[in-house]
Amino acid sequence: MTVKEMQTLVDSWIIKEGVRYFEPLTNMLQLTEEVGELARVMSRTYGEQSFKDGESRDIGDELADVLWVVTCLANQCGIDLEAALIANLEKKNGRDRKRHKNNVKLTGGK
Repeated sequence: MTVKEMQTLVDSWIIKEGVRYFEPLTNMLQLTEEVGELARVMSRTYGEQSFKDGESRDIGDELADVLWVVTCLANQCGIDLEAALIANLEKKNGRDRKRHKNNVKLTGGK
């Protein structure tokens, strides 16, 4: 699935099943909540926290929830995420191409 197809799929679901998009501020807060849920699963999976009974352990599902809300925000703000991602990658290629390779914290001093 392309990013454009994902945006179309989410928009179609919102129109057919979701009644309407939440207001952008509500979706921004929803995104914060979903990122928190992802952080909880990551903390329990890779950190020192343990899972509670019945708590989700599905990192993929939590990432998909984050992606869903990001897609909703893009749709309602008129953002072509595919074009934005390509432009962002170009920015990173120009700005960060050598920065990470020269970062001794990443390369171990090489």
